[in-house]
Amino acid sequence: MASNKKVHIISGGTISKVRPHFALSAPAYGAVGKTLKELAVAQFPTMDIVLHLTRMAGGNRNLETVEDVGRLVEELRNDSLTKVIIMAVAMADFSGEVNAEVGRLKTNTGPLTMQLTPNEKIIDNIRNLPNQTGVVRKDIFLVSFKATAGATGAEQYQAALHNLKRSSSNLVFANDLENHRCMVVTPEEARYHETTNRLEALQGLVEMTEMRSHLTFTRSTVVDGVPVAWASPLVPEALRTVVDHCIQGGAYKPFHGATVGHFAVKLTDTEFLTSRRKTDFNQLSETGLVHIKTDGPDSVVAFGSKPSVGGQSQRSIFREHEGMDCIAHFHCPIREGSLVPQVSQREFECGSHECGQNTSQNLGIFGRIKAVYLQEHGPNIVFPRDIDPSEVIDFIEANFDLSKKTGGYQLETA
Repeated sequence: MASNKKVHIISGGTISKVRPHFALSAPAYGAVGKTLKELAVAQFPTMDIVLHLTRMAGGNRNLETVEDVGRLVEELRNDSLTKVIIMAVAMADFSGEVNAEVGRLKTNTGPLTMQLTPNEKIIDNIRNLPNQTGVVRKDIFLVSFKATAGATGAEQYQAALHNLKRSSSNLVFANDLENHRCMVVTPEEARYHETTNRLEALQGLVEMTEMRSHLTFTRSTVVDGVPVAWASPLVPEALRTVVDHCIQGGAYKPFHGATVGHFAVKLTDTEFLTSRRKTDFNQLSETGLVHIKTDGPDSVVAFGSKPSVGGQSQRSIFREHEGMDCIAHFHCPIREGSLVPQVSQREFECGSHECGQNTSQNLGIFGRIKAVYLQEHGPNIVFPRDIDPSEVIDFIEANFDLSKKTGGYQLETA
């Protein structure tokens, strides 16, 4: 009998030892982890739910320090049955060293100085680095937590988004210890379940984790190659003009030097040019596009760099809509009164096959343009290469506000 996939929840506080009987701590007592387990048992009926409580939370006495959590995480990364890791554990951020002679510290020695050194961000290793068998576990669905204290909504959102981008998390649960605001932040830079009702927000988090952890992706293989210049004759004038207009209108708002969204052109049934991942589209003349080839749903070769995550779902859209060979996507709100159909994005991570199908199946027809608006995300606009670009630009201006950002607070770009 096959074993079930597992959802691992790590919860509680940790310590970072300084001297015998002296340590730095990140206090937490496991209440969130226990709640998450109850919710996950109901939400994941076919998976095993495993709660790992730290010693501080009354759990495993061998799960106490930051290093202990690191060892546990490595075990989980090496287990092929690990499907979800929810890192609800409070990690001690620093190691400390006191400028005292070796031996026990005494309270009558006078003032002492402690030098703090940041600890390794263990969460950053889960999906970004190879495990012991050399496999990068992009198949693990990672949920991280970010706590703030007295932050504004915008500050809290940006702190969570920074955590998400750095660690390649699939979702981040942000909670503020003083004002009790909670929110779930996604890779699409949207936020959901913003409330001061923590149980309600945690329920939403678990629901989104269950829905999104079952999505399918095609991972691209990067081989040697050079970017395709934005001015290349391979790029249709219509696509270039439309995207340049979107850039000038502020549709692509950078965060830590990169922008979200994507755009592409179909060259043949198996070849595409698409935007490059983790680049700033406002510098498109310098970054260019990436050439990709595919020979099936599970095989994509990219020349020189990774494509935007949306590049994986663009193929199904082009395949299912004959004559449509250009697509532009950005994260801007829809104008009131627009007739563009709207569908939920909450269930789908951008770039998944299911996200592509959600887009493809719900495109509305507007003359030679097809479009759909993904709620809390942004529009996908599809058109033929021989269209008059002014027709597409007029459609965009009539239906979307390029100056604003969908679903999240405006970003600080520094």
